[in-house]
Amino acid sequence: MFQYGYWEIVVINSLIFIIFAFSFVRPKNATDWRVFGTFSAFIVALFTEMYGFPLTIYLLSGWLSEKFPQLNLFAHDSGHLWYELLGLSGDPHTSPIHIASTLFINGGLLFLAITWMFLYRAQRKGVVAKSGPYALIRHPQYVAFIVIMFGFLLQWPTLLTLLMFPILVIMYIKLAKLEERESIKSFGEEYATYADDTGRFFPNFKKLRKKFTINS
Repeated sequence: MFQYGYWEIVVINSLIFIIFAFSFVRPKNATDWRVFGTFSAFIVALFTEMYGFPLTIYLLSGWLSEKFPQLNLFAHDSGHLWYELLGLSGDPHTSPIHIASTLFINGGLLFLAITWMFLYRAQRKGVVAKSGPYALIRHPQYVAFIVIMFGFLLQWPTLLTLLMFPILVIMYIKLAKLEERESIKSFGEEYATYADDTGRFFPNFKKLRKKFTINS
């Protein structure tokens, strides 16, 4: 049974996530638009295969039919490829993989919203964002996007999104470095000191240990 072709759901879900992301990113230049456009393409490709047409299942149908002859390839649950490949049984929506993916996605969305509040306040005051998540890492908003995409890859892996994920990560790294150079020009020594005390995407644990040692 072909349980796809729900294009209205593809459009609605894609718009929800793209508009949500746009409200936080607010692209300002060509680089921002390129990164946002690639993220949007990731979302559209994901929901197209999730509800519209399962291109990955179609391309791998020969191998999947041979490897899993009992599998109904075009049933919607079969799109949970990690679940099928690992030979798990039961409802894929209650599997540890699906639960973990939901935590990554929802956690990433919540982290993005929290991050934006601190960044917005700093931008309104024209100062360096140093509070909240920014007290530990310099680019928590990009970490949030990466976590969200990773969650979707756990939940519904596709060939296109697996290909696009590392490209987006590289783009975020390059954009983060560009923003840091621009921030040093704008804030000078203040940002340079802040950058020395924090990590780009992960906390600077060496600095944190030193700070806690001094305070104690």
